[in-house]
Amino acid sequence: MTTIDKLKWRYATKKFDPNQILSEEKLEIIKQAFNLTATSFGLQTIRLLVIKDKKVREALVQHSFHQKQVLEASHLLAICVQKDISDKDIDQHFSNVKAIRATPDTILEPFREDLKQIMKTKTIEERQEWSKKQAYIALGNLMAVCAFEKVDSCPMEGFDPIAYDDVLDLHNKNLKSVLLLPVGYRAKDDMFADLKKVRKQLGQAIIEM
Repeated sequence: MTTIDKLKWRYATKKFDPNQILSEEKLEIIKQAFNLTATSFGLQTIRLLVIKDKKVREALVQHSFHQKQVLEASHLLAICVQKDISDKDIDQHFSNVKAIRATPDTILEPFREDLKQIMKTKTIEERQEWSKKQAYIALGNLMAVCAFEKVDSCPMEGFDPIAYDDVLDLHNKNLKSVLLLPVGYRAKDDMFADLKKVRKQLGQAIIEM
């Protein structure tokens, strides 16, 4: 399959086969892909929850507008953001840069202080919104990687994040749930699997200058 063929194969899976489970190899690729997602300043203020436990997911169905993909998929991925971004987070990031790249403090220090000042000019709500934008980048990346790995997925905003945070005890992890991505393999009788994609013509979607 070509790149375009794989993207055409992908669709928002409405019905998963609950008997088909992702291999550890596929899960590792998904985890690595998430960690390699581009984020602003490379700060990575997002986290990925990989939820396999059926009892936990069963409890989450009612908080997902009863969308069964949450339970029937092989795994439920929940993309979360930090509740806030502190100086400590920035210091840890630059310590990591120094350790991996051996970049001198004289080069890193101005960037470190600039980033701290940028974050201090934002309200906590603005910092959370900034992190949410990174979460959407991660979602798009994971969807594309899943398509390349012939793993089905279904991006979801339709859930109650407050209830999710309670069930998953995210408050004690300094996290807030933002997006869901059930992953697994489509059921043979999912009527949406064979429907043609409805998209604008390229000339309507693309502007070349």
